[in-house]
Amino acid sequence: MTWLKSWPGRLRRAVDLYVVALLGTVVLAALLPATGRAATVVGSGADAAIGLLFFLYGARLSTREALDGLRQWKLHLVVGASTFVLFPVLGLAVGSLVPYLLSEQLYAGLLFLCVVPSTVQSSIALTSTARGNVPAAICAGTYSSLAGMVATPLLAAWLIGSSVSFSLHGLLAIVTELLLPFLAGQLLRRWIGGFIGRHKKRIGLLDRFSILLVVYTAFSKGMEEGIWRQMTPVRLLALLVLAASLLAVALATTSFAARKLGFGREDRITIVFCGSNKSLATGLPMAAVLFGSSAGLVILPLMLFHQLQLMVCAVIAGRWSREPVTASAAPPPLVPVRGTAHQPSNRRQKFGHVTK
Repeated sequence: MTWLKSWPGRLRRAVDLYVVALLGTVVLAALLPATGRAATVVGSGADAAIGLLFFLYGARLSTREALDGLRQWKLHLVVGASTFVLFPVLGLAVGSLVPYLLSEQLYAGLLFLCVVPSTVQSSIALTSTARGNVPAAICAGTYSSLAGMVATPLLAAWLIGSSVSFSLHGLLAIVTELLLPFLAGQLLRRWIGGFIGRHKKRIGLLDRFSILLVVYTAFSKGMEEGIWRQMTPVRLLALLVLAASLLAVALATTSFAARKLGFGREDRITIVFCGSNKSLATGLPMAAVLFGSSAGLVILPLMLFHQLQLMVCAVIAGRWSREPVTASAAPPPLVPVRGTAHQPSNRRQKFGHVTK
């Protein structure tokens, strides 16, 4: 019965509490949506929160680390191809399911998920746990986020079309709410970088609160438009299966490509995690800017995918961390065999486990 005693701990590790908070925010918006003057106040707060998020992203980015990472351009090219080429192709491949299993808006959300950049914090934590190339994971996530500021709106406008407000007004919104705050954070990093580093935990909580506010605003607007009429149990189940399928194909493809291209074990681990993960922290604010009042159901696929990637990749990283590492180590399979225990590297101790 020892497994029963440890079940609560396993459940806590498998379910990200932040995702639980996100789902709770959706329920709150469904029961108590912001309307009238409250909606105006909450909407203005969400716009300010988006600007603050990207300002902090810019202030945290180390320009020196980003430039040093250019030496591994082949690795970053593979990660970028998976993030901005493989995923969009997979998203287009499921278009035949509309309108039978997915509504137009849910399919738009699935396509948007496919053009969102890779995550930073989760990729670092997973790569560290699996004893991969952590510095390369930092740079890969950083480059993906920077490329996403341009690639995500362009790909969304191309693949999704009229659902995206990519007019001149939409372009100005992207520049003013995303790009300018990010550049301001970079310019001020010299003076505020130390402060942000010393208060990383509190600022991380501020990041998460800001995203919760964005989610509440999006779903409050969606409630006014009756978005839940489109969400049947069959469509929700289909969405969950499709998100799991996207993750499985991305994991298998990045693992196969990294092996065939001759990357070392540590680099292969980095490619698998950075090339298969999607950023919730970057994707949600972008969706709010690009889709406006229609962002409610659009962000649901990204929220589901985020929880799936945390659970599945945490299991894979844990198994890879127990593999013995030798000079001629075989490429790690997605379902590795059991190996002897191995002492964790200093990188794992340095970065710890962070999910976002």
